[in-house]
Amino acid sequence: MKTIVYYFTGTGNSLAAAKKIAAATGDCELVPIASLAKTSGDIVPQAERVGIICPVYFSGLPLMVAEWAGRLDPAAIHYVFAIVTHGGGGQSAALRQLDSILRERKGRGLDAGFGVVMPGNYIMMYESPAGKKQEEILAKADETIAGITGPVLRCERRDLPSSLIPRILYTLVYPWFRSHARTDDKKFSVTDKCTSCGTCVAICPVKNIGLVDKKPVWKHHCELCCGCIHNCPVQAIQAGARTEKWVRYRHPAITVAELKGSQEENV
Repeated sequence: MKTIVYYFTGTGNSLAAAKKIAAATGDCELVPIASLAKTSGDIVPQAERVGIICPVYFSGLPLMVAEWAGRLDPAAIHYVFAIVTHGGGGQSAALRQLDSILRERKGRGLDAGFGVVMPGNYIMMYESPAGKKQEEILAKADETIAGITGPVLRCERRDLPSSLIPRILYTLVYPWFRSHARTDDKKFSVTDKCTSCGTCVAICPVKNIGLVDKKPVWKHHCELCCGCIHNCPVQAIQAGARTEKWVRYRHPAITVAELKGSQEENV
Protein backbone atom coordinates (compact mmCIF):
# COMPACT_ATOMS: atom_id res chain seq x y z
CA MET A 1 0.00 0.00 0.00
CA LYS A 2 1.45 3.36 -1.06
CA THR A 3 1.76 5.84 1.81
CA ILE A 4 2.44 9.57 1.78
CA VAL A 5 3.42 11.25 5.03
CA TYR A 6 3.18 15.02 5.10
CA TYR A 7 5.15 16.70 7.88
CA PHE A 8 5.99 20.07 9.36
CA THR A 9 9.01 20.44 11.61
CA GLY A 10 11.09 23.14 13.26
CA THR A 11 13.64 21.33 15.41
CA GLY A 12 13.19 17.81 14.09
CA ASN A 13 10.72 16.13 16.45
CA SER A 14 7.99 15.63 13.88
CA LEU A 15 10.46 14.73 11.14
CA ALA A 16 12.00 12.07 13.39
CA ALA A 17 8.53 10.59 13.96
CA ALA A 18 7.77 10.79 10.23
CA LYS A 19 10.96 8.93 9.34
CA LYS A 20 10.14 6.11 11.75
CA ILE A 21 6.64 5.76 10.35
CA ALA A 22 8.02 5.81 6.80
CA ALA A 23 10.53 3.08 7.63
CA ALA A 24 7.77 0.92 9.12
CA THR A 25 5.34 1.31 6.23
CA GLY A 26 7.88 0.61 3.50
CA ASP A 27 6.51 2.17 0.32
CA CYS A 28 6.33 5.67 1.74
CA GLU A 29 7.02 9.18 0.46
CA LEU A 30 7.91 11.95 2.91
CA VAL A 31 6.66 15.39 1.84
CA PRO A 32 7.37 18.63 3.76
CA ILE A 33 4.15 20.58 4.16
CA ALA A 34 6.22 23.74 3.69
CA SER A 35 7.09 22.59 0.17
CA LEU A 36 3.43 23.01 -0.79
CA ALA A 37 2.84 26.37 0.90
CA LYS A 38 3.17 28.45 -2.26
CA THR A 39 1.36 26.06 -4.58
CA SER A 40 -2.26 26.66 -5.50
CA GLY A 41 -5.36 24.53 -5.73
CA ASP A 42 -6.41 21.33 -4.02
CA ILE A 43 -3.89 18.75 -2.86
CA VAL A 44 -4.97 15.29 -4.01
CA PRO A 45 -2.55 12.64 -2.71
CA GLN A 46 -1.83 9.72 -5.01
CA ALA A 47 -1.73 7.16 -2.22
CA GLU A 48 -4.05 4.79 -0.40
CA ARG A 49 -2.75 5.80 3.03
CA VAL A 50 -1.91 9.35 4.11
CA GLY A 51 -0.29 10.53 7.33
CA ILE A 52 -0.02 14.07 8.70
CA ILE A 53 2.67 14.68 11.33
CA CYS A 54 3.29 18.02 13.01
CA PRO A 55 3.87 19.66 16.39
CA VAL A 56 1.23 21.12 18.69
CA TYR A 57 1.40 24.90 19.12
CA PHE A 58 -0.70 26.42 21.90
CA SER A 59 -3.01 23.37 21.94
CA GLY A 60 -3.60 23.65 18.18
CA LEU A 61 -1.96 23.28 14.81
CA PRO A 62 0.88 25.36 13.36
CA LEU A 63 -0.72 28.01 11.15
CA MET A 64 0.86 26.62 7.99
CA VAL A 65 -0.50 23.15 8.75
CA ALA A 66 -4.01 24.46 9.37
CA GLU A 67 -3.96 26.40 6.10
CA TRP A 68 -2.51 23.45 4.17
CA ALA A 69 -5.10 21.05 5.62
CA GLY A 70 -7.82 23.25 4.19
CA ARG A 71 -6.54 22.38 0.71
CA LEU A 72 -6.13 18.65 1.25
CA ASP A 73 -8.76 16.50 -0.47
CA PRO A 74 -9.07 13.26 1.55
CA ALA A 75 -12.16 11.93 -0.22
CA ALA A 76 -10.46 9.13 -2.17
CA ILE A 77 -7.92 8.12 0.47
CA HIS A 78 -8.44 4.72 2.08
CA TYR A 79 -6.87 5.67 5.43
CA VAL A 80 -5.95 9.06 6.89
CA PHE A 81 -4.06 9.30 10.16
CA ALA A 82 -2.29 12.04 12.09
CA ILE A 83 0.45 12.15 14.69
CA VAL A 84 1.07 15.29 16.72
CA THR A 85 4.25 15.77 18.72
CA HIS A 86 4.01 17.84 21.87
CA GLY A 87 5.78 18.73 25.07
CA GLY A 88 3.12 17.27 27.32
CA GLY A 89 -0.37 18.48 26.39
CA GLY A 90 -2.81 19.69 23.78
CA GLN A 91 -2.80 16.62 21.55
CA SER A 92 -6.54 16.00 21.61
CA ALA A 93 -7.47 19.59 20.72
CA ALA A 94 -4.95 19.74 17.86
CA LEU A 95 -6.13 16.41 16.42
CA ARG A 96 -9.75 17.49 16.61
CA GLN A 97 -8.91 20.80 14.95
CA LEU A 98 -7.29 18.93 12.07
CA ASP A 99 -10.22 16.52 11.84
CA SER A 100 -12.66 19.42 11.72
CA ILE A 101 -10.74 21.17 8.93
CA LEU A 102 -10.73 18.02 6.81
CA ARG A 103 -14.42 17.34 7.40
CA GLU A 104 -15.35 20.84 6.36
CA ARG A 105 -13.96 20.09 2.89
CA LYS A 106 -15.36 16.69 1.98
CA GLY A 107 -17.08 15.36 5.08
CA ARG A 108 -14.14 13.01 5.49
CA GLY A 109 -11.89 13.42 8.51
CA LEU A 110 -9.22 11.44 10.30
CA ASP A 111 -9.50 7.69 10.68
CA ALA A 112 -7.12 7.79 13.65
CA GLY A 113 -4.99 10.27 15.56
CA PHE A 114 -2.08 9.83 17.95
CA GLY A 115 0.07 11.96 20.22
CA VAL A 116 3.77 11.58 20.99
CA VAL A 117 5.46 13.42 23.85
CA MET A 118 8.77 14.92 22.70
CA PRO A 119 11.13 17.49 24.26
CA GLY A 120 9.45 20.90 24.13
CA ASN A 121 11.23 23.58 22.13
CA TYR A 122 9.30 26.83 22.69
CA ILE A 123 12.32 28.70 24.00
CA MET A 124 10.41 31.96 24.04
CA MET A 125 8.71 30.67 27.20
CA TYR A 126 10.83 27.86 28.65
CA GLU A 127 14.08 25.92 28.38
CA SER A 128 14.10 22.58 26.58
CA PRO A 129 14.96 19.50 28.65
CA ALA A 130 18.55 18.34 28.36
CA GLY A 131 20.79 15.48 29.46
CA LYS A 132 19.19 12.46 31.08
CA LYS A 133 15.73 14.02 31.10
CA GLN A 134 15.87 14.56 27.34
CA GLU A 135 17.12 11.00 26.81
CA GLU A 136 14.25 9.60 28.87
CA ILE A 137 11.64 11.58 26.90
CA LEU A 138 13.11 10.49 23.56
CA ALA A 139 13.29 6.84 24.62
CA LYS A 140 9.65 6.92 25.66
CA ALA A 141 8.77 8.67 22.39
CA ASP A 142 10.40 5.86 20.43
CA GLU A 143 8.30 3.35 22.35
CA THR A 144 5.14 5.33 21.63
CA ILE A 145 5.90 5.57 17.91
CA ALA A 146 6.64 1.84 17.78
CA GLY A 147 3.19 1.28 19.29
CA ILE A 148 1.59 3.50 16.65
CA THR A 149 3.09 1.71 13.66
CA GLY A 150 0.98 -1.43 14.12
CA PRO A 151 -2.40 0.34 13.99
CA VAL A 152 -1.21 2.43 11.04
CA LEU A 153 -0.03 -0.61 9.08
CA ARG A 154 -3.37 -2.32 9.76
CA CYS A 155 -5.28 0.87 8.90
CA GLU A 156 -7.12 0.68 12.21
CA ARG A 157 -9.87 3.22 12.72
CA ARG A 158 -9.94 4.73 16.19
CA ASP A 159 -11.90 7.42 17.96
CA LEU A 160 -9.89 10.58 18.43
CA PRO A 161 -8.76 11.32 22.00
CA SER A 162 -10.88 13.80 23.90
CA SER A 163 -9.98 15.82 26.98
CA LEU A 164 -11.67 18.81 28.57
CA ILE A 165 -8.58 20.76 29.64
CA PRO A 166 -6.94 20.84 26.18
CA ARG A 167 -10.25 21.98 24.67
CA ILE A 168 -10.45 24.81 27.19
CA LEU A 169 -6.82 25.81 26.59
CA TYR A 170 -7.38 25.69 22.84
CA THR A 171 -10.35 28.02 23.19
CA LEU A 172 -8.42 30.41 25.40
CA VAL A 173 -4.91 30.53 23.95
CA TYR A 174 -5.03 29.40 20.33
CA PRO A 175 -6.79 32.57 19.10
CA TRP A 176 -4.00 34.61 20.72
CA PHE A 177 -1.38 32.45 19.03
CA ARG A 178 -3.13 32.75 15.69
CA SER A 179 -3.17 36.56 15.93
CA HIS A 180 0.44 36.92 17.12
CA ALA A 181 2.46 34.12 15.55
CA ARG A 182 3.39 35.74 12.27
CA THR A 183 4.78 38.91 13.85
CA ASP A 184 6.19 37.58 17.14
CA ASP A 185 9.52 37.22 15.36
CA LYS A 186 10.08 40.83 16.44
CA LYS A 187 11.19 39.32 19.74
CA PHE A 188 14.19 37.67 18.07
CA SER A 189 17.52 39.46 18.01
CA VAL A 190 21.09 38.61 17.06
CA THR A 191 24.27 39.24 19.02
CA ASP A 192 27.82 39.98 17.92
CA LYS A 193 28.52 36.24 18.04
CA CYS A 194 26.86 35.94 14.62
CA THR A 195 29.27 34.62 11.98
CA SER A 196 26.94 35.27 9.01
CA CYS A 197 26.88 31.53 8.27
CA GLY A 198 23.31 31.64 6.96
CA THR A 199 22.13 28.54 8.82
CA CYS A 200 19.04 30.35 10.12
CA VAL A 201 18.12 31.42 6.59
CA ALA A 202 18.64 27.93 5.21
CA ILE A 203 16.57 26.04 7.78
CA CYS A 204 13.57 28.39 8.09
CA PRO A 205 10.64 26.40 6.69
CA VAL A 206 8.87 29.54 5.45
CA LYS A 207 11.85 31.61 4.27
CA ASN A 208 11.10 34.22 6.91
CA ILE A 209 14.75 35.21 7.39
CA GLY A 210 17.12 37.13 5.18
CA LEU A 211 20.64 38.46 5.66
CA VAL A 212 21.02 42.23 5.69
CA ASP A 213 24.55 43.48 6.16
CA LYS A 214 25.41 39.83 6.88
CA LYS A 215 23.03 39.66 9.86
CA PRO A 216 19.66 37.87 10.03
CA VAL A 217 16.51 39.94 9.66
CA TRP A 218 13.04 38.50 10.24
CA LYS A 219 10.31 39.29 7.71
CA HIS A 220 7.18 38.88 9.87
CA HIS A 221 5.56 35.83 8.36
CA CYS A 222 6.89 33.53 11.09
CA GLU A 223 5.54 30.15 12.17
CA LEU A 224 7.20 30.35 15.62
CA CYS A 225 8.84 26.96 15.08
CA CYS A 226 11.95 28.39 16.82
CA GLY A 227 14.20 26.49 14.42
CA CYS A 228 16.40 29.53 13.84
CA ILE A 229 17.25 30.10 17.49
CA HIS A 230 17.78 26.42 18.27
CA ASN A 231 19.97 25.68 15.28
CA CYS A 232 22.28 28.68 15.27
CA PRO A 233 25.71 27.02 15.64
CA VAL A 234 27.07 29.81 17.87
CA GLN A 235 23.83 30.60 19.77
CA ALA A 236 23.84 34.16 18.43
CA ILE A 237 20.04 34.38 18.12
CA GLN A 238 18.15 35.31 21.25
CA ALA A 239 14.53 35.85 22.29
CA GLY A 240 15.09 38.07 25.29
CA ALA A 241 17.72 38.06 28.01
CA ARG A 242 16.74 34.68 29.47
CA THR A 243 17.58 32.65 26.39
CA GLU A 244 21.30 33.46 26.50
CA LYS A 245 21.76 30.82 29.21
CA TRP A 246 19.19 28.33 27.97
CA VAL A 247 20.11 25.11 26.20
CA ARG A 248 19.29 24.76 22.51
CA TYR A 249 17.52 21.71 21.13
CA ARG A 250 17.43 19.72 17.92
CA HIS A 251 16.24 16.12 17.78
CA PRO A 252 19.50 14.13 17.93
CA ALA A 253 18.48 11.90 15.00
CA ILE A 254 17.88 14.87 12.68
CA THR A 255 20.63 16.84 10.97
CA VAL A 256 20.69 20.49 9.96
CA ALA A 257 20.87 19.31 6.35
CA GLU A 258 17.53 17.50 6.79
CA LEU A 259 15.96 20.64 8.23
CA LYS A 260 17.19 22.56 5.21
CA GLY A 261 15.30 20.05 3.09
CA SER A 262 12.06 21.01 4.82
CA GLN A 263 11.90 24.52 3.34
CA GLU A 264 8.96 25.77 1.35
CA GLU A 265 10.96 25.94 -1.90
CA ASN A 266 11.81 22.24 -1.84
CA VAL A 267 9.20 20.15 -3.63
